[in-house]
Amino acid sequence: MNITFENIETKGHVIKENDLYKHYHYPEMLTRYDSNFIAFKRMPTMHEFKEAEVFLRNFHVNNGQNHVKFLFPPNQNVSVELVEYFNMEGYTSGINELYAINPANFPMVSENPNIQVEKVNAKNYEEYLKLQYDQEIQFGENFAKEKVKLHQLRFHSNDVVQFIVFYQDKPVGAVDVILSEGIAEIDNLFVIDSMQRKGIGSQLQRNVMDLYQDRTVILIADGKDTPREMYQKQNYQLMGFQCEVLKVY
Repeated sequence: MNITFENIETKGHVIKENDLYKHYHYPEMLTRYDSNFIAFKRMPTMHEFKEAEVFLRNFHVNNGQNHVKFLFPPNQNVSVELVEYFNMEGYTSGINELYAINPANFPMVSENPNIQVEKVNAKNYEEYLKLQYDQEIQFGENFAKEKVKLHQLRFHSNDVVQFIVFYQDKPVGAVDVILSEGIAEIDNLFVIDSMQRKGIGSQLQRNVMDLYQDRTVILIADGKDTPREMYQKQNYQLMGFQCEVLKVY
C-alpha cells in the first residue's frame, strides 16, 4: 500500500479550493489549529503566499480566531525567501513526519501486570474525558472545552476506537485509533509526564498492533521532537515529510 499524507484524517471542512490551495475550516472547534488552515497544493511564490496570508487572517479575524496556519506540499522544502519572511514575521515553523509500520514488525513488549489497556466505554468514559481535559488545559480553557466535543464525536463514531491505559488502576494515558480501508491511524497518543519511561506508551501501541494485525498502522510525528526517535527504534518507516508554519496573534 502506498501511504501518503492523504491517508491522514483531517478534521475540518474544505470550504474553498482553487489551483493553489485548499482552505480548511472547522466551526465546531475554532481554536484547533490542525482543523483551521490552508494547505497549499503546490509551492506558492512570495506574492501568492502573502495573498493567501491576508485572506486567511481576515477570514479568521471575522470568526474570532487568533491564528493562521499553512501547510506546504509534502516532501518539498520551502524556499529560502519564504523562510526568511516567516522568521521576520514571527512564524513558528515545523515539520511533520509520516510513519508507517506493518504490525508484525513492531517489537515485542514484556507484559507488565501494572498496566491495563481498555477500550473507552460507558464505564470509563468520564475518566477518559477528565484525563484528556487535564492534558489539554495547558493550551487554554477554551481549547480544552472545545476538544471535549471532538472526543464525544469520536466516541460515537464507527471509524474511531478510543483507548485508555491505567497504571496500578490510575488513568495515565490514552490513544485514539482512526480506522479506514486497510489503515489504522494512531492519533493523540500520550502518557502523562509523571508516568513516562515505564513502558506504558509501548504497551498502548502493542495493543493497537495486536488488534489491527491486518492493517498498516500509521502516525504523524513532530520532526523536531524526540518521540520520532522512539518510533524509528520501534521499526516504523519514514514515508514522507511536510513543512508547516503557524502564527498566533
